[in-house]
Amino acid sequence: MTLATADLNTGDTAWLLAATALVLLMTPGLALFYGGMVRTKSVLNMLMMSFVSIALVTVVWLVAGYSLAFGTDAFAGLIGNLDHSGMSGLGPDSVHGSVPTLLFATFQLTFAIITAALISGAVADRTKFSAWLVFVPVWTLLVYVPVTHWVWGPGGWILDRLGALDFAGGLPVEITSGASGLALCLVLGPRLGFKKDAMRPHNLPMVVLGAGLLWFGWFGFNAGSALGANGLAAAAFLNTLAAGCTGLLGWLFVEQRRDGHPTTLGAASGSVAGLVAITPSCGTVSLLGALVVGLAAGVVCSHAVSWKFRLNYDDSLDVVGVHLVGGIIGTLLIGLFAQKAMTGGAEGLFYGGGLVPLGKQFLAVVVVGVYAFAVTYGLGKLIDRAMGFRASEEEEHTGLDLTVHAETAYDHGVLGHGAPVSHSVLPTAQKVKTQV
Repeated sequence: MTLATADLNTGDTAWLLAATALVLLMTPGLALFYGGMVRTKSVLNMLMMSFVSIALVTVVWLVAGYSLAFGTDAFAGLIGNLDHSGMSGLGPDSVHGSVPTLLFATFQLTFAIITAALISGAVADRTKFSAWLVFVPVWTLLVYVPVTHWVWGPGGWILDRLGALDFAGGLPVEITSGASGLALCLVLGPRLGFKKDAMRPHNLPMVVLGAGLLWFGWFGFNAGSALGANGLAAAAFLNTLAAGCTGLLGWLFVEQRRDGHPTTLGAASGSVAGLVAITPSCGTVSLLGALVVGLAAGVVCSHAVSWKFRLNYDDSLDVVGVHLVGGIIGTLLIGLFAQKAMTGGAEGLFYGGGLVPLGKQFLAVVVVGVYAFAVTYGLGKLIDRAMGFRASEEEEHTGLDLTVHAETAYDHGVLGHGAPVSHSVLPTAQKVKTQV
């Protein structure tokens, strides 16, 4: 993993520096995307769940996460060793491929951050913030880190033994976050008023802004995974743009046909669905394949988000319907559309590869999904028993912004002669009485 300094390529390094910054920007973008989708009384809490994930995951990743994920395999392709715990042995002269190892580690860190933050959307409006602070670092070590080693780590069983393909994170990012979100939905139970109250997004411009930042950052996410400024990065970049577009159009087509109205929320959600699905396949399929992958995700995910009402799980912001379903679509379609020109060898069913590649992709999806769900469900139950994972009914009714953070996103109160007053400066007793 560590090569001579002479192998460092400054062009590749410059691109990965930019890509790393782009991926980090995705987490604030996700915060805005999620924040606009919740009600006014829990906007800040939603933003905080994403922002605090940056700090929590960074510490865990630097202490042990990177070494366990990308260190030399320690046991049967399941986990790496701790040789680089605390980033020991890695300095400015260490090189991974053609880029500094410290930069590669930071790039991978940004993936871990947004994966944890994604889960928060499934349990919006009802999660104890203190429990979230415990859940994120433990989940990162127990779920994200092992799966990342399986898929991308040296000696990881999915990469080296099974031979399933995942270019930029359909398995460790999208499927783990979606399956984990479903598990937490079941642990916490539905929000007060689920299937009775409308619970509409409070700020659609914020949602669109967040989706735009996510799309912008996704170019770093996918094209950066080439780890170089090269033709593969360019192909992944174009595939990412194309799939986001067809995902958007596919979702709007379903809305128009089903409801008679193409919506702003649908456009934002459809673009994200397309981007989710192309994540694992952007470096393995042609442009035609990318267009199909995005379209399939837009159409299927637009239906999948309504499953929660029939199956009675309250996935607040459709993490299951978009990230789990979209991640499955993108990962499985590699088995149909993979091309030798992109993969360097493996080909999908439609290009002469037979059913074996599809079977490998399917097995990887099932194992990762079941593992993420089972471990997250167990962890959620443990935290719930130890300290309670769900906010109280009073906190949920009043709003987590006020009861947890002593703030509100918008001023609704007046003081004296109509002058606005911020909740953040009100005495505690007065804050509790104030309703959003």
